Parts: sequence; structure tokens; C-alpha cells
Amino acid sequence: MASGDAQKVWFPEMIAMLRKAADPAMSVDAVLLLRDRLDATLQHIRRTRQIRPAMMWCPHCQAHHRAALPQVSVRATILALGRFADVAPTDVQAIEKRWNRYRRQHQLDRYGQQEDAISAPPSHVSTHER
Repeated sequence: MASGDAQKVWFPEMIAMLRKAADPAMSVDAVLLLRDRLDATLQHIRRTRQIRPAMMWCPHCQAHHRAALPQVSVRATILALGRFADVAPTDVQAIEKRWNRYRRQHQLDRYGQQEDAISAPPSHVSTHER
């Protein structure tokens, strides 16, 4: 594993995918599909290259644990359009406004999933006695 890969989220393959799909007039549905593809690619890269999450210090149990696996959020996808795909800042803002409106209307979380859906448990769940 290369140095820094444990914290890395944007790999070259993902940036190429983002640049290819970039369109200032993207619909929210297109952004959600792109986010899903980017996240699946990130998980595939991390799994095939055996990149484990970074270690973190838990102040509750005073021990080191692996951090949760990184995921690509919808907002990260939108901001990456401006960062890596040369989409104009005004277009990025317009896409972000459309996403926020859509997210509130459909009650979605940061990953485009229903907020009331049961999410995967975190990688480290502490069971501290109080």
C-alpha cells in the first residue's frame, strides 16, 4: 500500500470517470448515478489493493481502532466536478442547490439513500459501561 492511501478517496481512475461524466447541466439523478459508480469504484480499489482504513484513537476505550471505510457522498461528487472536471463554480453551485432541494423533498441522506433506511453499522462500535 502506498503511503497515504489509507486516507485517500480520489484515485486516478475515479477522477477519469468524473471527468468523462461531467456536465454542467447534470440532473440530480445523473449525479446520484455518478456517486454510486464512484463509490463502487472506491470500494473496489480499496478491496483489490488491500487498502485498510487508517487507525484512529478512541478516547472512550483508550485504544486504537480502524476508522470507518470512506464513502463518496453526493456533495463530494458535486464539489469534485469543480475540482477535477473544470465545471464552473456557478454551475457547481447550481447543481448543489438542485441536490439540496431534491434531498429535502425526498428525505435523502448525504449518500442519496432514504434517511430512515437502516445504514451499515460503523466499523467500531464501542460498548462502554456507564
